[in-house]
Amino acid sequence: MKRSNAARDSVRGSKAVLPTVVVLGFESVGKSSLLSALTGCLAESSALAGTTLRCERYRDTSWDWIDTPGLVVDSDAASVCEALDALETSESVLLVLRACRAVEQLRVLLPILGMRKVAVVLTFQDQLEAIAEESQRRRLATWNRSLGTPVLLLDGRSPDPTDLASVRTAVMAAGPLILDSPDELPAFVERARRPWVGKLERMLDFAPVSLFLLFAPAGLAVSQANAVADRFHDPLQAMLDPVLSRLQPLPAPLAATLGGDYGVAAMFPFLILYALPTILIFTGLIAVYKNTGLIDRLSHGLHPWLKPFGLGGRDLVRVVMGFGCNVPAVVSTRACSCCSRGTCVSAIAFGSACSYQLPATLAVFAAAGVTWLAASYLAILAVTTLVYLRVTLPSALRSAQYTLLEPPLDHLRLPDWRAVLREIIQTLRDFSFLAFPVFIGICVLAGLLQWSGVLGMGTSLLGPVMTVFNLPPEAALPVVLGCVRKDGLAVGLLDGGWNGLKVPLEAPGQILTVVYLAGVLLPCLVTVLTIAKEMRLRFAIRMLGRQALFAVLFSLCIAWLGALGSMMRT
Repeated sequence: MKRSNAARDSVRGSKAVLPTVVVLGFESVGKSSLLSALTGCLAESSALAGTTLRCERYRDTSWDWIDTPGLVVDSDAASVCEALDALETSESVLLVLRACRAVEQLRVLLPILGMRKVAVVLTFQDQLEAIAEESQRRRLATWNRSLGTPVLLLDGRSPDPTDLASVRTAVMAAGPLILDSPDELPAFVERARRPWVGKLERMLDFAPVSLFLLFAPAGLAVSQANAVADRFHDPLQAMLDPVLSRLQPLPAPLAATLGGDYGVAAMFPFLILYALPTILIFTGLIAVYKNTGLIDRLSHGLHPWLKPFGLGGRDLVRVVMGFGCNVPAVVSTRACSCCSRGTCVSAIAFGSACSYQLPATLAVFAAAGVTWLAASYLAILAVTTLVYLRVTLPSALRSAQYTLLEPPLDHLRLPDWRAVLREIIQTLRDFSFLAFPVFIGICVLAGLLQWSGVLGMGTSLLGPVMTVFNLPPEAALPVVLGCVRKDGLAVGLLDGGWNGLKVPLEAPGQILTVVYLAGVLLPCLVTVLTIAKEMRLRFAIRMLGRQALFAVLFSLCIAWLGALGSMMRT
């Protein structure tokens, strides 16, 4: 669950003034939705498994409710360890089980509960087989007698006030479990799914289908952004031409930062025509994938293919999340196994072209008249990322045994369009208040560097380095700006009139080289800081050095293979 409420605080650093209840359960059983309803804290529903990444406190007038990350069998993920640590410090537990899997889930969790006071909630009542109400009450009564503690059956995602009052009463009446063997408890049977859902889920177990659907959002976002840009480019440029003309007579610093080659007004078409459409389209598609449960199904289908690269299906989902933004994707790796988390973070930093990098790359290709390079760029990025992961994979992980990922508990369903719209609106808000100011800052900084002459000096110093990559000295600036922030490569390459490139790049191989090098050499500054915080500084420094080395080697291959191809064509 993603939550946003002033009343909800992190467990760490906050003082407990009320009795504490730890809410424990496996992934995707509805813990966070239930807590949201109990306390009035807002939550955005998500079908992505492992979305709760750390213990968080929900407060109301009676209790501190500790929402723990969902447990995964045989997992050593940091999020799972944090959930178990929270359990050790509490005497009261609200155990949330999925009704149709309640017996097997209770069998696993029973040994770790000890003599703690426990109340049990069975969720997803709405997905159970339709049986007589009296029969359902008898089953529930058997659970209550056998466990010796209150047991409730409800729809945790949309409980009514009566259900919520019953949960509070059950917590007050909680006691130690007296059951020795859960296998004697009556089972709750899940409702039969529709035939077309089963056929579709079996189709998604076929890895090529899953692979196509997993990366389709990035390709669709790029292609649709290109269509939007082609349609509105000329009208927008016509509107900006008079503005650029009026900015030229201003004092030199203002003229350079507002209307110069790197100025805010000159770069405005990129932001509106490429960045914003790409971000919104990608966000909408990923939101649909998450809300329908499709993204977890895709990770299950691809899981067997990823073992040679040190990843699992759940890890790949985080890598795809990085195509939206690397920062939340890195944070979400808390739900990954400790063995594969470092590899997953490396894959995000190297190969997840975020929704600012992709439109910048597309804009450069379009301005140079080589839009067909977009597909080649994505293919090269994917292949080099896999090579990078394989070569840098620790030997222990190469020989590690792995089991097939358990199929997701939830079946595919139609999307909740309100939830999808909420994610798009939140992305638009982040773009307006976070990304847009940073982009303006990059434009102003580049304009000042050009006006002060520092840009020319830096180009002269880094020029010999660029020649190694068969690039002109002027290519140094977009590479540097791309390392600070990924859309910085567009600031460094696109000219103010939007009629071509500032840097004299003559061959498609050169364009591909500079875009690849700027995008992959280093993660953006915010991503680097996030990795250092999540994985410690030592890991971040080692990863940055390794990534820079491989980015240089791959860029050299692209550069000189491209030059060789140009020579052969001529």
